[in-house]
Amino acid sequence: MASKPGERKLQILQTVAQMLEQPKGEKITTAALAAKLEFSEAALYRHFASKAQIFEGLIEFIEQTVFGLINKITQEEKSGLKQAEAVMSMLLGFAQKNRGMTRVLAGDALVNENERLQQRINQLLDRIEATLKQSLRIAATQGEMGTAVDVGAYANVLLCYVIGRWQQFAKSGFARDPLAQWPAQAAILLGKEQR
Repeated sequence: MASKPGERKLQILQTVAQMLEQPKGEKITTAALAAKLEFSEAALYRHFASKAQIFEGLIEFIEQTVFGLINKITQEEKSGLKQAEAVMSMLLGFAQKNRGMTRVLAGDALVNENERLQQRINQLLDRIEATLKQSLRIAATQGEMGTAVDVGAYANVLLCYVIGRWQQFAKSGFARDPLAQWPAQAAILLGKEQR
């Protein structure tokens, strides 16, 4: 029985994500991927022209999921600081639930791959930072924080925190939970302990 169009592509992407979840973080090769899927490398290339295209498929999934959730947060939450906190919490939770994707976001899985993949992750991170910056601007206009605060610098600190937690999670073989101590750290990062 023939599979529906796209099912095989999805199966390939899911298998790569599962392979990336291995704590040792071994390099993904098309030969290893084909073996895991139990079909030939030629069959793999019928769905993706290159390994870079496979990683692009994973990045596309990350972008769609993350920005879909960010849009939902920014539409439903009116408080700028609560928006920033919810976005950060979602990003940490996404990593917790998607270990293999965390290795892509942290760049570990992209070492020695096509440089355009890391550029695409960098663009994704820039968009997240812009979202945090906008949330902080809203917070400043709402009086949730001082208007003299450099929202660009603040948004960058928040993004660096998230990236650091992703790195810690991936480098620990997924032992260091990215959401560990999050409520206490959110209070420090977002100045809630001062109110």
